[in-house]
Amino acid sequence: MRRGQDPCPLQFCCLNGVSGMQKNYLIAEKVISIESLFPEVHELCGEYRTEGPADFSLSISREDIENERQKYRSMLVHEGLPQQEGKDSYLETLAVYRKIAEWMPGNDTILFHGSAVAVDGKAYLFAARSGLGKSTHAALWRKLLGERAVMINDDKPLIRVNEDGDATVFGTPWNGKHHLGSNTCAQLKTICLLERSAENWICEITKKDAYPMLWQQTYRPEDRQALLKTVQLIDRLQLKYYRLGCNMDISAAKLAFETMSGQQLI
Repeated sequence: MRRGQDPCPLQFCCLNGVSGMQKNYLIAEKVISIESLFPEVHELCGEYRTEGPADFSLSISREDIENERQKYRSMLVHEGLPQQEGKDSYLETLAVYRKIAEWMPGNDTILFHGSAVAVDGKAYLFAARSGLGKSTHAALWRKLLGERAVMINDDKPLIRVNEDGDATVFGTPWNGKHHLGSNTCAQLKTICLLERSAENWICEITKKDAYPMLWQQTYRPEDRQALLKTVQLIDRLQLKYYRLGCNMDISAAKLAFETMSGQQLI
């Protein structure tokens, strides 16, 4: 699945009278044609460049960017963060991923807000409310396991759910503020819900117990049919689920890995 960056220049086209840029990218095994107003989204997606024919084509308008601006302002208010103006080029990257996320459920794929790490070819996905340390915990796995641990995506991976309930996690260019991720994929082994705790502990939970967090952290499309398909895909998932109470010590990663993988570290 890995593809190197393409040195070819962007193709220039016209978007409602405004010069735009178009290139194709292979994301979650689908070729996405992106037509943008600014070059930043193409720089972001460079590692995913492909020449294959498009499965889905999207273009961004000024209206799309203004819609993202309103959503961005609402997010800052919801998170209790100071108001600031997002650059149009940054907002365009959000608009692109939103259009991809709206289309993906029709291909049995959902966008999930979490941190995904692969170890020995199996993916472990960590979910938590914002600011509770899922990225920090994933970093502890990389410190504990070294090259065995591969960061798939530290923020917004895509998950494809098969008919039998098995799932595959895909890296995407939208991989968080630290840009931790890779253009790869792995079979999803488990989803772990994190919470802070002075002492480290872990327990297996039912899907019913995990469901509120799964729903909260899954992108919910605005399109009704895509939203219904998203619900069906979450319901279809057949995985093990865990709840981890953890501190910031590497012993938390050791406990989590040994419990969820069934392997003992020396």
